[in-house]
Amino acid sequence: METVSFCRICEPTCGMIATVEEGKLVSLRPDKDNPVTKGFSCPKGLEMVHVVNDKDRVIHPLRRTSDGTFEQISWETAISEIGQRLRAVRDRHGAESIGWYVGNPAGFSHSHGIWATGFVKGLGTKHLYSANTQDTSSRFVASALIYGSPLVIPVPDVERSDFVLLVGTNPLVSRGSIMSGGNLREKYNGVVARGGRVVVVDPRRTETARAYEHIGVRPDGDAWLLMAILHVIFTEGLADSKAIARQSKGIDIIRDAALAYSPEAVIDRTGLPAHEVRQLARDLATAKSAAVHGRTGACLGRHATLVNVLLDTLCLVTGNLDRPGGLVFGEGPINFASFGSRIGAASYATAHSRVGGFPEVIGHMPAPLMAEEINTPGPGQLRALIVSAGNPVLSVPGSVELEQALHRLDLQVAIDIYLNETHRSADYILPAATMYERDDAVLVALDLHLTPFMQWTDAVVPPRGQARPDWEIIDDIARELGFSPLAGLPLSAFVPKRFARLANKLLSPLNGRLTPELVVDLLLRSGKDGDWFGLRPGGLSVAALRKEPHGRVLAPHIETGRLRSRIKGGRVDLADRRIQEALRRLANEQQPDTEYPYRLIGRREIRTHNSWMHNTPKHLDPKRRQRALVNPKDAAELGITDGDVVRIISATGAGEVPAALTDDVRQGTIAVPHGWGHGDAGWQIANAAGGTNVNAINSPRVEDLEPLSGMSHMSGVPVRLEAAAR
Repeated sequence: METVSFCRICEPTCGMIATVEEGKLVSLRPDKDNPVTKGFSCPKGLEMVHVVNDKDRVIHPLRRTSDGTFEQISWETAISEIGQRLRAVRDRHGAESIGWYVGNPAGFSHSHGIWATGFVKGLGTKHLYSANTQDTSSRFVASALIYGSPLVIPVPDVERSDFVLLVGTNPLVSRGSIMSGGNLREKYNGVVARGGRVVVVDPRRTETARAYEHIGVRPDGDAWLLMAILHVIFTEGLADSKAIARQSKGIDIIRDAALAYSPEAVIDRTGLPAHEVRQLARDLATAKSAAVHGRTGACLGRHATLVNVLLDTLCLVTGNLDRPGGLVFGEGPINFASFGSRIGAASYATAHSRVGGFPEVIGHMPAPLMAEEINTPGPGQLRALIVSAGNPVLSVPGSVELEQALHRLDLQVAIDIYLNETHRSADYILPAATMYERDDAVLVALDLHLTPFMQWTDAVVPPRGQARPDWEIIDDIARELGFSPLAGLPLSAFVPKRFARLANKLLSPLNGRLTPELVVDLLLRSGKDGDWFGLRPGGLSVAALRKEPHGRVLAPHIETGRLRSRIKGGRVDLADRRIQEALRRLANEQQPDTEYPYRLIGRREIRTHNSWMHNTPKHLDPKRRQRALVNPKDAAELGITDGDVVRIISATGAGEVPAALTDDVRQGTIAVPHGWGHGDAGWQIANAAGGTNVNAINSPRVEDLEPLSGMSHMSGVPVRLEAAAR
């Protein structure tokens, strides 16, 4: 039997056809009838069939025994004992001593993030951590400062653009982070075919840079490069003064600061010839339409929030904000930014961390602080932790300290599909359903679709063993503690007042207990494309989408001319004092420490995703191993040959990785993929693949976190490089 569904590894949500035999998923292939992805999928998506059927999956509730092994127990016993132990921690130390870490896969579930956030809010603790604080928080903060909401994030209108500038992003591998566009290679090829250009700014000649034009900036040099481009635009009279006056306030702060950053003045920071930077600025400013987009690489430097502000400012000052072919503001059939605001998830700096005083970002505290929050005595000390769909021991800087700290907790609970490195110290492991074992709609991507689109999927196969959807597990633990994760939300969080009576008819038989399907149905039906509870036939509802399993395109392009209605105050605010503080920090940045002359950057791999996709059969291939990309000139100076193991040393840690010599990284740069370094966990292929955890090298220290977002410095990290002892 074949069933239509879609992948939920990342934002493109590629359409899939699943073949099921006797209740088992046996194969996946791209859905040619999906109107957006049109038969496209990456290798990761196709390998999900092995994850669903993995013999190393956790498919029964497990409890740690006195000898450190795990034994199978019933769901009733697990939920009861976890509830009892959480109540004991709460009674003794207060609810603020209990925390939650949410991993990356939770963001692509229609329920996981909502229920986990509701749990934390209902419990009354601010210890909520997530993978966002490793790669995205600085983007959220930039939006909070200039647009008034961290969840309002513009996307590049690639299909109508004449010039696309990509900074620190590799979409031919990542498939497009914080944007959803299907086959992006096809779209970027379309830019070039129209006579336009795609320019990639990155210290490495990435797969995307090789396909188009590459500007090899020095690691963590983005802020200086962007300021130099703005310098040229302002001093050469290339700015669109009418667009600036109409769409923004406070531009003088950026303009005045940019005067000190001529391309000649920042050569030592960017590593780029001044004439090359000047020409890039002129080409960007004079293009018929231009879009600037940055992602993970732009979010991980010492000035990451400022970098994200400057990326959008470039579109503003060239007249390319909120116009076709520029940077545009999507609004899906469920306005996720508005919904997030109604449920209290669109916040910034409403609370601060106990350690370091860092601001929360969409309710999340900096994950690098977890070890210190566990180790530091006092009110609010973290004593119990639930980790869902995550592996912070591999994904969070300071992993050695965190792994040690986890053993000091009074209680650690895992909700996951694997027994990973983090869960080795857990007291309970609760088996979660995979993406193909639950119904779903990816809410977080709806505002990010380049082609406005909506799709629903039912579960393709039943959960293996005793696995259950995450939201059910979260809901049961909460009820064991005496509350419901969504009980505090009024009906107005899901539907406007004019639909309240009709919505209540749906809710009354359920005694107020919401399910994810009902939440999505309420949001869809009351949204701009909804059926308005029968008042507008043909509108969206879950029932209507079930009849269109390949999904529904809602418009050919994102509507423009909507900036005033999408952002707070109707104009981009560049006058925020925190932007001024960030500009001062950039101006006062000291030259790098010569004790650590090389710069460590990360990189994506096309066939793996973070730490949780290393247990598929293809990773039995010894060629699929972690490698450190090293420039041949650096290797020659150090006496390193291809394949030699090199030792990478920072001020806070070290690791060893085999070297692969390549001109794709500029001299002085080392590129190492993250997510490797599996230990004695419950996945055999991943353990055998080995590797080094780069987060043993990256720093979790308070002084090394970006002040506005609390993110670690994970791109352009100062390191030494030496040949490892043979």
